[in-house]
Amino acid sequence: MAEFGDFISALGEFGLYQKWLVLLLSLPLLLNPFQMIGQVFIVVDVPHYCNTSWIRAVGPNLTEEEQLNLTLPRGADGAYEQCSMYSPVDWDLGSIVAYGLNATEKCSSGWVYPSAQQPSLLTEFDLVCDRKDLTDISQSVYMLGLFLGAMIFGPLSDRIGRRPVLLISIFIQSLFGLGIALVPHFYVYMALRCVVATAVSGILITALALATEWVGVSYRPHAVLITHCCSAIGQMILAGLSYGIRNWRLLEIAGSAPMFALFFYIWVLPESARWLVTKGKIEEAKKVLQKAASINKRTIPPDLLEQLKCEKQTKPGSILDLLRKKHLQKVTLIMSCAWFVDSLVYYGLSLSVTNFGLDIYLTQLAFGAVELPARISCIFLLQWFGRKKSQAVLLLLAGVMCLLIAGIPEDQAVAITVLAIIGKFAASASFSCSYVYSAELFPTVVRQSGVGLCSMAARVAGIIAPLIRLLEQYHRAVPMAVFGSAPVLGGLLCFLLPETRGAELVDDTRGGCPTAQRRVSDNTGVVPPQESNKELPVEWYYWASEHRTVSLLH
Repeated sequence: MAEFGDFISALGEFGLYQKWLVLLLSLPLLLNPFQMIGQVFIVVDVPHYCNTSWIRAVGPNLTEEEQLNLTLPRGADGAYEQCSMYSPVDWDLGSIVAYGLNATEKCSSGWVYPSAQQPSLLTEFDLVCDRKDLTDISQSVYMLGLFLGAMIFGPLSDRIGRRPVLLISIFIQSLFGLGIALVPHFYVYMALRCVVATAVSGILITALALATEWVGVSYRPHAVLITHCCSAIGQMILAGLSYGIRNWRLLEIAGSAPMFALFFYIWVLPESARWLVTKGKIEEAKKVLQKAASINKRTIPPDLLEQLKCEKQTKPGSILDLLRKKHLQKVTLIMSCAWFVDSLVYYGLSLSVTNFGLDIYLTQLAFGAVELPARISCIFLLQWFGRKKSQAVLLLLAGVMCLLIAGIPEDQAVAITVLAIIGKFAASASFSCSYVYSAELFPTVVRQSGVGLCSMAARVAGIIAPLIRLLEQYHRAVPMAVFGSAPVLGGLLCFLLPETRGAELVDDTRGGCPTAQRRVSDNTGVVPPQESNKELPVEWYYWASEHRTVSLLH
């Protein structure tokens, strides 16, 4: 029976059909940054002080400056305190002016925001002083939604298919994303963001499966990383859009409403032919393969198509196989760790954009711009150095940059920003490597479950990242020290993984890792001509020299 890779080769490894599919998968990822990091721009810190209008009852003719001098204490730098005020008294104005006020208390009547600007999430829901931590907590709640999405949509995609899960995720993100712009309360905002995050997670992991399962081996990184480039472009658009639209509700609408335009996917988005074969839906698989071949102006030989038999259906796998089978257990644990530290450093840098000392819009534009070369460079890094070395070295680089930031004085804003941009470059490239590497390591029957499990680990890191930022109240260097040390450890662990460069995807859980899925049939242990350009692990050569006759399943 022919391998599925033979059908991809027959219809074209990266023809017009696959390019059209990659474009379709890129559009929702273009809009995802609005949900992922858009909150950074709608809770920008602004000057504020306690509402002390109580004194107007005894001094209605006071100027604003006189009111503030009488009712607000000043800090060591001479500026008005933002989170405390003098306690109201029942004195007349003359007594207040003559004796002054001494007792202080926290703001009891809300806050005043003197700067003239459009309503932001911070000013509308008073996310200042004692409520300031709600900003980071809400971001953690969003990451919790990403975790739930990976837990739900990963296995669901393996069960009901890639196409329906992607369509459901698009519908949820568009509907609830628009609903966020209409919320009356901050806790409702957090709840809807959590729902949107589940959909974002479903889009990310499902787009990965469709992109990898429809293209040939050599074009697999291209397909995945092109979609990631669109995410980088989305970040740059976010910087410009948030600079032009300061009203947070209008910004939410601008970032969510375009998702409704993707409803036409119901008619054009294909199912994964590889997944259909693993589920025994052979006739459906033949139809989509023939359609793809016709669009690519290719023809699949009838005798090859006949080899797609229902009785050869791949044995179903389950998420338990990832922890039960020894060869998958190691891959699952190390890749979950890699995704965890990837996410920790990526979001640690992304959410700290307001702390680097430069204009946040320019910094975010630089963060988005640097992701483009980071994603594109992955295509060449994965091709030249392989998956394992690229993944490990990029994680190490991201970690070292964060550790350097932790040791630089706070007033060196330019140096900190430059190091942060380099760290963001490495973290973005490493994240892209993780997607490609994971899709190649896990078999088709549990690919979405495996990627979903890794994504769950990443979302746990996403939940923790905003909370780690709260540690800066003890010392400003503590968060960056944590963000830096974790990827260094993760990068070292990646050296224990097998290499998958040039290997065909594995369909079931009975075989070994993809590097063992080579077809070698002569009795000399020499790789046949059609396989000679593919790298084999060092252990294979030792095994071949001892046994001389090698016959491994492709």
